Amino acid sequence: MRVLDLICKKRDGEILTTEEINLLIDEFNRGNVPDYQMSALLMTIYFQGLNTKELTALTAALAHSGDTLDFSFLGTMVADKHSTGGVGDKITLIMGPLVAAAGVPLAKISGRGLGFTGGTIDKLESIPGFKTRLSAEKFMELVKENNIAIMAQTDKITPAEGKLYALRDVTGTVENLSLIAASIMSKKIAAGAGAIILDVKLGKGAFIQDREAAFRLAETMFRIGKEMGREVISVVTNMNQPLGFAVGNILEIKEVLSVLKGEGPADLEQLSTILGGYLLALMGKARNPEEGKEELLRFIKDGTGLAKFKELIAAQGGDNAYLEDPSLFPTAKFNQELVAPRSGYLQEIHAGKIGRVAALLGAGRSYKEQQIDPAVGITLNYKVGELVVEGATLAHVHANDEDSLEAAVKELYGAFTIGEEKAEDLPLIYGVVPSFPC
Repeated sequence: MRVLDLICKKRDGEILTTEEINLLIDEFNRGNVPDYQMSALLMTIYFQGLNTKELTALTAALAHSGDTLDFSFLGTMVADKHSTGGVGDKITLIMGPLVAAAGVPLAKISGRGLGFTGGTIDKLESIPGFKTRLSAEKFMELVKENNIAIMAQTDKITPAEGKLYALRDVTGTVENLSLIAASIMSKKIAAGAGAIILDVKLGKGAFIQDREAAFRLAETMFRIGKEMGREVISVVTNMNQPLGFAVGNILEIKEVLSVLKGEGPADLEQLSTILGGYLLALMGKARNPEEGKEELLRFIKDGTGLAKFKELIAAQGGDNAYLEDPSLFPTAKFNQELVAPRSGYLQEIHAGKIGRVAALLGAGRSYKEQQIDPAVGITLNYKVGELVVEGATLAHVHANDEDSLEAAVKELYGAFTIGEEKAEDLPLIYGVVPSFPC
């Protein structure tokens, strides 16, 4: 097989066989395919696309390019959850302990934040002592013991996908939905998930801002999962305003605690229990998503979810004293109010702009190796549709240096639109793929 032949074949709209894809990814992973040829092939895929068979073959080849986890010793499926990334998205840290308390083993390998989307691993690492770098053996042991573990992505799992993504990042092919789907699903398959819930974010604070594209991605990932024998459900959710009120790592951990105590923002509680309800139904732990949601709401009310979250933190070395008394967390040096310049209804809180300002403060990264400041960020006081009066505090800016504070305040005003007419309420969920039950 010559890589040039595959490039020409795909360029001309022909279908690559499973054998060709397997050999291609294996040789690429071994370093035997030069980057310039793989880049050319990626561009042909960008324009020609992949059919379901090709996409499934690519996903499987990427999934098996490194270590894979096998949870069959548990005697039951393990679940996983993936979000395409958003602003203030702390759903995993709320939903995960809740479904684990309901008897669903959740084995989650998470990433760090990049750009204006926050990373679950960064949030967890803001808790002193919490360890995200685990061996595969320790990870599986924790899932067995506690029904939940969350670890950072390693180079040993889907290494070919990591190499492929690095090329996509510099060749203008990141946005291709087939390649996005294969990237996401290969990691879920390699991590041993039998049931997968996918949270596809749509809106100004998300990677995808086109409704049709969001549903295409949701359907593509569902199709891959089914082809590979997994139970999958994709939920397209709103990311036009931040989830909850907190954006920034320690600030978001505090908000997770408030939700699990039954005192948090309604949108976070609702979306966490809705997604968790779907997962319980998918795993056969509830007759339908609504029943699953109600069970998880009970776990918030009676403290079971909070207890499971503390168990997760302690099991991975975190200091639960900070969860018992959140005032122990470090706070930013500066805390400046952003006040409303006029009275009216909040017509928009631009999630993307909020996320970019938080990154400017140091809560996010513009490149992978950049260090983050866990204490900085933004806390909002309102949601879209609410009435504000002139001089009311729209948000607090938490900063550790005056230069970033000044720049953040200046930029942040552009994230709020205040008008005389009340905006329509934003839905939490745009749709589910497939319509439940599966």
